[in-house]
Amino acid sequence: MARYTGPVCRLCRREGMKLFLKGERCYTPKCSVDRRNYPPGQHGQARRRNPSEYGLQLREKQKVRRIYGVGEQPFRNYYEEAARRKGVTGEILLQLLELRLDNIIFRLGFASSRPEARQLVRHGHFAVNGHKVDIPSFQCKAGDEITLRQRSSSSDKFKDMRELAAQHTSPAWLDKNAETLTAKILTMPRREDIDDIPIAEHLIIERYSR
Repeated sequence: MARYTGPVCRLCRREGMKLFLKGERCYTPKCSVDRRNYPPGQHGQARRRNPSEYGLQLREKQKVRRIYGVGEQPFRNYYEEAARRKGVTGEILLQLLELRLDNIIFRLGFASSRPEARQLVRHGHFAVNGHKVDIPSFQCKAGDEITLRQRSSSSDKFKDMRELAAQHTSPAWLDKNAETLTAKILTMPRREDIDDIPIAEHLIIERYSR
């Protein structure tokens, strides 16, 4: 499935909730979900039928895919990897998504949105354990250290980022230094750490278990 390149606010309106894909704009009255809280399109305001069980499962899968910016096949790969591991499949799935490097950059407050974090990683601004990583889906693990590369530290953009990071509250499984834009993954994220957006992961597991 090709990467979506259209207006991201349409995705939030389609899911009926804020997915925080446009950074600071999502927290202002300009947010499309606040202004037009109905699905996009000609018939968006028409009465909608109650979704079927399959429809609920599909919408939940699409919502989580859009939150983390993951394509259809990579998302299925995450599910299959989670299903192979011991433990609760739904929780392991969310854990794998949380440990993506682009998501961690966002969680640290080094970027205002996951799309922005993905771009920063692709441009090679960050290193993991001293090695440059420019793959947004790179899987981090407990104990990994994430640093801003030396050549990027003098940029005006990252001077502003330090202020953003200092104001941002990171989850307990991450330890960061906003001044140096460095961080360490203290432990694996737990299900209760992922509470900023309501996710019913059991619907996704039911969808793929059919």
